[in-house]
Amino acid sequence: MAINYKHRAFPDGAAVFDVERGQLDDLPDTFWQTDTSVSRNSWGYIDGHDYKPVTSKLHDLVDIVSKNGAVLRNIGPRADGTIPESEVSMLRHLGAWLAVNGEANSGTRPWKVFGEGPTDVVGGSFNDTKREGFTRSDIRFTTQGDTLYATILVVPTNETTVIRSLGTHLALHRCPIREVTLVRSPRGTGPLAWEWTGKG
Repeated sequence: MAINYKHRAFPDGAAVFDVERGQLDDLPDTFWQTDTSVSRNSWGYIDGHDYKPVTSKLHDLVDIVSKNGAVLRNIGPRADGTIPESEVSMLRHLGAWLAVNGEANSGTRPWKVFGEGPTDVVGGSFNDTKREGFTRSDIRFTTQGDTLYATILVVPTNETTVIRSLGTHLALHRCPIREVTLVRSPRGTGPLAWEWTGKG
């Protein structure tokens, strides 16, 4: 059980800070959450939902988890208790993505920096639809044990990706890279070809 609060009603660490329909634009020391809807124009069931795209929901999830947060996502059932088919489809897509990539999110901790890339997240409540779309240069980091996860938010179109934060930060903290693998790769396919320099 947790107490959630808004508007700095509790001191940091006394309860869980909640950002309604929004997120943070930085990495706080304390755990927080957002509560948001799958729809842009309603919390509950209505005719004429303006649903957020599934990719947008996934990107927000990855961004929020990288910043020490969690997502409480609202689904609005009909009056008879059934969940609209479009919302069931969204949940299935989210579940399928998590089945492959969940280890980079579930049970993880933030890294030294939450991420890198050109896209700015608009922080604060009721800003959940103000972010521009992420790009293939937007990357978010999480850790679990001695594993660092780098989630590239848009699948790259070329075979090479440069993760700039892994140049300076790994050198500063003397964290050697032992291997680089894809989370979605079947076990036993071997490591990826990679090289490390001070630039990434």
